[in-house]
Amino acid sequence: MRFRKRVVTLLVCVGSLITLPAYGACSNASVKGVFGVLSSGLNGSGLPASSVDQVTLDGAGNLSGFSTKSIDGSIITFTFTGTYTVAANCTGTATFNNQDGSIKHDNIFIYNGNRSAYLIQTDAGHVESSVASVEGTATCTNLGVKGSFALEATGQDPGTGQIAAGGRLTLNGTGGITGTMTRSINGAITSSAPTSGTYTINSNCSGTATVTPRGLPAVDLSLLVVNGGKEILFLQTDTGTVVGGTMQQ
Repeated sequence: MRFRKRVVTLLVCVGSLITLPAYGACSNASVKGVFGVLSSGLNGSGLPASSVDQVTLDGAGNLSGFSTKSIDGSIITFTFTGTYTVAANCTGTATFNNQDGSIKHDNIFIYNGNRSAYLIQTDAGHVESSVASVEGTATCTNLGVKGSFALEATGQDPGTGQIAAGGRLTLNGTGGITGTMTRSINGAITSSAPTSGTYTINSNCSGTATVTPRGLPAVDLSLLVVNGGKEILFLQTDTGTVVGGTMQQ
């Protein structure tokens, strides 16, 4: 009994001498690389908006990238530059100077060991939040992005109403898509519809896809590959839609 107590005491003392390193310590230098960002909300005019952005952070407080955005169903693409600052407590700020001369400001909240972040736009009149994921070591070709992905999407068609979707799609590595999707359009449900389509992944980890659930119109998507190829962020690019979502292995 005394031996057991001594062993326990020894283990407690050894444990007290071990100092674990801080997890996910943050700075400008620690938040570096290429990230995909999916955003949704309302713009300064109160119109529904959603976008997928690819942002490159240089580790020294500078950023650049490109965006595909839907504003009330009008699809636009543009580039941007900017700056960012990250504090040791893993919060920060970013300023985006858009191609059209407009400026966007975000507060940043980093998690997952500097690999992911939540953002909220802080410009008056805007109601928009975002989620960001690092691109990682993705192999950005059709063959490099393949397998079975769970899918979720939400948004609206300003002329029709609210849209939500879920499903499971298989990307075959040669540009083909098969699977099933369930969609709610203003509460009218189409359940587990067989779905087919095509996709193309570019070398910069952007891409496009077209998927067609049986009995429904084709859906065109702008893609961004993140999380080492295990996740895809997307925006529907059909005129009149404001729909974004994710695909996750």
